[in-house]
Amino acid sequence: MIRSLLTALLLATSAAPADADVTIKQTNAGKGMGMSGTIPSTTYIKGLKMRTETVTGDTTRVTIFDVTTQKMYSFDSKKKEADVWDMQAFAAEMGKSVDAASMTASVKANGQTRQIAGQSAAGYDMEVVVPSSMGGADGPKITVKLVGPMWVVKDAPGTREYMAFYRAAVDKGWIFSDPRAAKGSPGQAKAMAQMYKQLAETGGVPYQTEMQIKMDGEGPMAAVMAKMGNMTMTTSVQSVETGALADTLFTPPSDYKLNVRK
Repeated sequence: MIRSLLTALLLATSAAPADADVTIKQTNAGKGMGMSGTIPSTTYIKGLKMRTETVTGDTTRVTIFDVTTQKMYSFDSKKKEADVWDMQAFAAEMGKSVDAASMTASVKANGQTRQIAGQSAAGYDMEVVVPSSMGGADGPKITVKLVGPMWVVKDAPGTREYMAFYRAAVDKGWIFSDPRAAKGSPGQAKAMAQMYKQLAETGGVPYQTEMQIKMDGEGPMAAVMAKMGNMTMTTSVQSVETGALADTLFTPPSDYKLNVRK
């Protein structure tokens, strides 16, 4: 779950320049639930396809999102096999655990500015609240809240592509984390998705996120949720490079075994 959260947050800072493919290098840092240190990552975007690579130790973990085919691929550098998820079917299943009508999300300008990667970024305060249940509609009730400042570069290269990608994905009910982790924390996954949609409405590209994740539960789950919550994560853009990317970056290697997951 920690790994999928970091992947989800680094996706929030990704964008593609107009009429060009892009490569974004980032750093990701977090505290809570055993997270420590800084994790480097690279994101590649080509149209409605996105590939993220996160390096931990001697292992590179890859996630590919293809909005057009509604497929998600996940694999690493240690095994010659990849998991394949049908995101349309998964989104329908997630809907059974999350009360979309009760979700609230807001992004408000806070009047602050910050220099990030040579760009002037405007500050926004984000709050997303998602009531949900674990293990289906009859499972224990939990509430997930994401709060924290975002630093957005207005009219940055790739703003149009950034907005198009996330609007298309979220409108289809997508989540941006490992589906296996999302099944255990559906509210958290949906909260992340709503965060991306809100960010796309700012008219710029987020170059840095400073997110705190809080979770509350009912009855016996309350103590567990409190322990899992109060996690913090920061993702910062280090560099952006443009240039054509090969189509093969956005599919698993041809010699990998594909495992269809549900």
